[in-house]
Amino acid sequence: MESLEVNDFKEKVFQIDSNETFEQLALQLFQFQYQQNAIYKTYVDGIKVDPATVKSVEQIPYLPIEFFKSQKVICGDGEAETVFYSSGTGDEGRSAHHVMDLSIYETSYRKGFEHAFGDIDGYCFMVLLPSYFDNENSSLIYMMTDLIEMTHKNGSGAFDKDPSLLEKHLNSVLNSGKRMIILGVSFALLDFVEQADVVMPGAIIMETGGMKGRRKEMVRSEMHDILKEGFKVRTVSSEYGMTELLSQAYSKANGIFKCPPWMKVFIRDTNDPFSLVGDGVNGGINVIDLANINSCAFIATQDLGKKNKNESFEILGRFDNSDIRGCNLMHP
Repeated sequence: MESLEVNDFKEKVFQIDSNETFEQLALQLFQFQYQQNAIYKTYVDGIKVDPATVKSVEQIPYLPIEFFKSQKVICGDGEAETVFYSSGTGDEGRSAHHVMDLSIYETSYRKGFEHAFGDIDGYCFMVLLPSYFDNENSSLIYMMTDLIEMTHKNGSGAFDKDPSLLEKHLNSVLNSGKRMIILGVSFALLDFVEQADVVMPGAIIMETGGMKGRRKEMVRSEMHDILKEGFKVRTVSSEYGMTELLSQAYSKANGIFKCPPWMKVFIRDTNDPFSLVGDGVNGGINVIDLANINSCAFIATQDLGKKNKNESFEILGRFDNSDIRGCNLMHP
């Protein structure tokens, strides 16, 4: 198999146009990361997988996401351009993603958004992410700050400090001709619709998940029903991303997510984390994110879900206190 270097992957990742080219590049990146990523190599050796026997994408081992909390998961020994941290208080127990090349992340989220929703320049982004803006090293904040700056002329802005300003701003841009996206963490969107009186039938309402202890947890369908009624919209969109990934999947309605061409989701058996299950079967979510060139592209998350026949997927919950093998069961 042809050996590729970082710049080769950087050039090829965002040109993927078929399952065949995805699999070929994934296998090449696996071999590269096995050689260059000391943490991933140690893990693959530890579970006794011979990289020479990995001939299909289904055979690639997935690194448990917990390693990002305790190890520096990078290829080589260079210095990161930035480090993204997951939300939380203090660095202990927070995931850290050492990003060697921010331009890859920027290309990924820009192209990923446009793959799902079209030209960024045609949108006005209105963002409600209280507490997230307190985390200067949040990958979500980095992405949204950039998208707001790219579309500032359209009226885009962040309203985390005073959500009441959003209601006033909505009215001022309502007739601008730009498509509006109101994006926020779940509890902030719920708080807003309880306090505001807005009718946004043409807007995209997008939740990024998470109550962060601010409200009681609820199933996605219940939360979406409240948001649809509050904003007077027919559907609610969702974003699926995390600190450890440089790409996002999006749902336009009903919690059905689709990945961009350089990202795929597989489902693992909850009782055997090294086995994959078929379409329609609930299990742990494994992600291949080929934009993670300089860290690890093959990650076993703590999320539970199922995959559909058209390669879309759904999020069903979380593992309960997942250990490093990721084989615990979810909350009843």
